[in-house]
Amino acid sequence: MSQGLSTLISTSRVVSVSALLAAAVLAGGCMSRRVSITSEPSGATVTVNDVEIGRTPVEADFTYYGVYDVLVMKDGFEPLRTKARAKAPLYEFPPVDLAASATSAEKVVRWHFALSPALERKLTTEEFERGLMERAREMRDGGTEATGHEGAK
Repeated sequence: MSQGLSTLISTSRVVSVSALLAAAVLAGGCMSRRVSITSEPSGATVTVNDVEIGRTPVEADFTYYGVYDVLVMKDGFEPLRTKARAKAPLYEFPPVDLAASATSAEKVVRWHFALSPALERKLTTEEFERGLMERAREMRDGGTEATGHEGAK
């Protein structure tokens, strides 16, 4: 009976240790993916894939690595519409990803955008209005070339 009892104890230890390891792997791993967005000047509104994230500097969670459509806007500056990439680190590829998911790591992708002053901020009021009128005359006089079809006259 002593041999049966020792087998039962060793089996229960193996099961306990296995359960403990499984719990540590499943509960311990919490990988977080965040994007940190800054701009020059700060305070610009950021929209990623048609979802407003907030004003810079701002951080947000994301799920998938890849390319995102980004719109950065601030009064007095030209809106910036661009694409930004969230590149996957090496530990996100198999088989390393299995071991990395057991740790609680935070991956932060950093994006920085520089906005250009709006045209009306670069020129005096007179220069801006003169240029606006010149562009309007060019479009009116050369309307067939700009639009590709006959304009009404």
